[in-house]
Amino acid sequence: MDSLLKLNVQIKKVFAPEHGFRGNLDAGEKIINSIDEKTGIPIVSLYGKKRKPSFEDLDEIDVIIFDIQDVGARFYTYLSTMHYVMESCAENNIELIVLDRPNPNGHYIDGPIMTKESMSFVGLHPVPIVYGMTIGEYAKMINGEKWLRNNLNCKLKVIKITNYDRNKKYRLTFKPSPNLPNQQSINLYPSLCFFEQTPVSVGRGTEKQFQVIGTPYWENFKFNFTPKSMPGAKYPKHENLTCYGLNLENEEYLSKIDLKWLILAYKNEKNKDNFFKSGFHRLAGNKLLEEQIKKGLSAKEIRKTWKNGLDNFKLIREKYLIYN
Repeated sequence: MDSLLKLNVQIKKVFAPEHGFRGNLDAGEKIINSIDEKTGIPIVSLYGKKRKPSFEDLDEIDVIIFDIQDVGARFYTYLSTMHYVMESCAENNIELIVLDRPNPNGHYIDGPIMTKESMSFVGLHPVPIVYGMTIGEYAKMINGEKWLRNNLNCKLKVIKITNYDRNKKYRLTFKPSPNLPNQQSINLYPSLCFFEQTPVSVGRGTEKQFQVIGTPYWENFKFNFTPKSMPGAKYPKHENLTCYGLNLENEEYLSKIDLKWLILAYKNEKNKDNFFKSGFHRLAGNKLLEEQIKKGLSAKEIRKTWKNGLDNFKLIREKYLIYN
């Protein structure tokens, strides 16, 4: 926004996704309409009761610029925000310009394909958890696969990244959201986000978010941490309680979703009936994964059930790739 203002571009308003315009609010925290203190420009929330720009919001708007850092995981809600912005642009004949950004998890494709019955704001499309595309490529796929309401097509322009190679490690120089503080957390995120719908903490309320897992009931584990209320995690799971578990800070760089921690956690859960919360299937993308873990299937056995879906998705994905 600062760059556009310096170029004398007239900015009518800013649309704010999850975590707010400045990217510093809690996960799930409702965003309210406000005024940006620095510029005086109105901020319209797209993370609360309203998740899609209205006809009134787009009055006198010539073009919308989408410039948000994705992390390459289906349940990261910026994808859903982009979907609804594209839909509004299509309905109101407004061009959307996506300023493409590197995907820090762009080097692999993995996970179960989202099923229709499990679709929600943490997964609107039939894609795997890790899809191996930039956000610009993903926008092209939304258009091309007719995933917008009533088969709408958004007038879309993607500004390419120079010299991008999805297979090279890309380290962000800033937090894409408050609880993904570094490369390790971003790389572990697709494998650990399942725990958000279980009793297991992923380190929210510590300085090791998405790099540790634990609960107060795993006393047989030596490593421990204590979640505290802090910016980006006002009310963390197991607040002020000592959690016992695993430190994953030094785990090897992942090129697949690793289910071993989820399976281990379920095996160590004393009250197994309450391990999976009702929203788990929305993160997993289906209701099958929960049943597979309850039945005692190994990670290898579970992964075999993903193969056909992943093979089909790769054929779809190929049509929309901009980079090698």
